Amino acid sequence: MIPTLMNEPSVLVPFILIGFAAQLIDGALGMAYGQISSTLLISMGVPPALASAGVHTAETFTTAVSGISHTAHRNVDWRLFFRLVIPGVIGGVLGAYVLTAVDASVAKPFVLAYLTALGVYLFYRGVMHRHTERTPKIVSPLGLAGGFLDAAGGGGWGGIVTSNLLVQGSNPRRTIGTVNTAEFFVTLTISATFLAALGWEAFTTATVGLLIGGVIAAPFGALIAKRVNADRLLTFVGALLTLVSLYGLYRALA
Repeated sequence: MIPTLMNEPSVLVPFILIGFAAQLIDGALGMAYGQISSTLLISMGVPPALASAGVHTAETFTTAVSGISHTAHRNVDWRLFFRLVIPGVIGGVLGAYVLTAVDASVAKPFVLAYLTALGVYLFYRGVMHRHTERTPKIVSPLGLAGGFLDAAGGGGWGGIVTSNLLVQGSNPRRTIGTVNTAEFFVTLTISATFLAALGWEAFTTATVGLLIGGVIAAPFGALIAKRVNADRLLTFVGALLTLVSLYGLYRALA
């Protein structure tokens, strides 16, 4: 990988752009980094397990920067954080193990079908969302499900956790900041599980590009979360994710 990057650094450019765009949206909405990155990587021919492993390895660094930024802007609810992070870590380990134990050709259509459904749901939430603030009651099960699907599906932590917390009435700014900060620990655990199962094969050119683009974009997410209408971005993310996933699913089944 290193000689290739030294001779042809331009191969990183598409992955840097994907990482930048995905992290910018993720930092603003608390979701979509894994979905966008994994969907595009899979559509480019990367096997689901390697796509998920690469995304989570890069995301370890991007979520660290994002979490620090949200903490600095006081966007984190620490009580909510601790209710999410422990079950999220457990779910992430289980999901990573399941994905690495399944043949890529078998897993790919199911992963893409999951991402398509998630995209439709995100689009629906963006169009129909009307927010009334309340204290969320169902938290730990969301962390467990979000961590599992994030690893097994190549993305989904924010889509599952952030969306459901907002449906329950959680404060949008603090929800986004808290979910992003908890995601660092979930992603770190998932990445370690993938590395243990796949070795350094998980660290590819795509991973390097995603890492660079994501780290550059991460500090801006906390600012965008304060200033941009989240429903409009959520609608765009849902539409884009649905279209890309459907295209990838068509290619996988053709």
